[in-house]
Amino acid sequence: MAPAKILVVDDDPAIRNLIFRFLTRQNYQMEAAEDGKSAMSMFEQFNPDLVILDVNLPDANGYNLCQEMQGRTGVFVLMLTSRTDEADKIRGFSQGADDYITKPFSLVELGVRVQAILKRQRTVTTGEQQCLTFEKLVIDPVRREVKLNGELIPLTALEFDLLYFLAKNPGRVWRRAELIQEVWDYEYVGDQRVVDVHIGQIRKKIEIDTSQPALIQTVRGVGYKFEAPSEETEGEVASA
Repeated sequence: MAPAKILVVDDDPAIRNLIFRFLTRQNYQMEAAEDGKSAMSMFEQFNPDLVILDVNLPDANGYNLCQEMQGRTGVFVLMLTSRTDEADKIRGFSQGADDYITKPFSLVELGVRVQAILKRQRTVTTGEQQCLTFEKLVIDPVRREVKLNGELIPLTALEFDLLYFLAKNPGRVWRRAELIQEVWDYEYVGDQRVVDVHIGQIRKKIEIDTSQPALIQTVRGVGYKFEAPSEETEGEVASA
């Protein structure tokens, strides 16, 4: 199996080179860029599996770059920043980031995060190759595509993973910590509201009424569940 391709984007040469050398030793195929312009150019040529992306670049905003990259491929994005403000993290996740690490960080921790993100690309087993179909919503795990009423719904890599996981287990209620363990694939130490952010993003894309979500329901005090639409209720007529 070919080694995963990682693009590291940071305007600080010391940090950029440190990450580059460390991950090269972990047998990843590496490229690096120092600003937004060269990052997009390298992104097109290299087609990475994962981008480690600094939020503050001299010529670009990392959040915008994250969106632009994910609009082109299903790339994973790990945001890198000196900011520790929770609002910044939530903004990063809402723009499609898969994970977030704040400077200063240990290279060992970075390695664990990278490994966890890339594990989500595991080969789809035969049992998982079936499309999940819920009336007009179709989730295809092989193509990693979601269609609603025949139209392709643009989901980030993590949004897809979260929706697919919930839909594979309809009716089961999951706590936020359980979803983080199952979908993020490691013990996430940050604010568990990251789950709420991603659920909110998915709802905007697949729910008819986000104020009364029918597919991904909130179970107060516990977490979330995916409720398969019931054909019987659709045709019901209220009787006096």
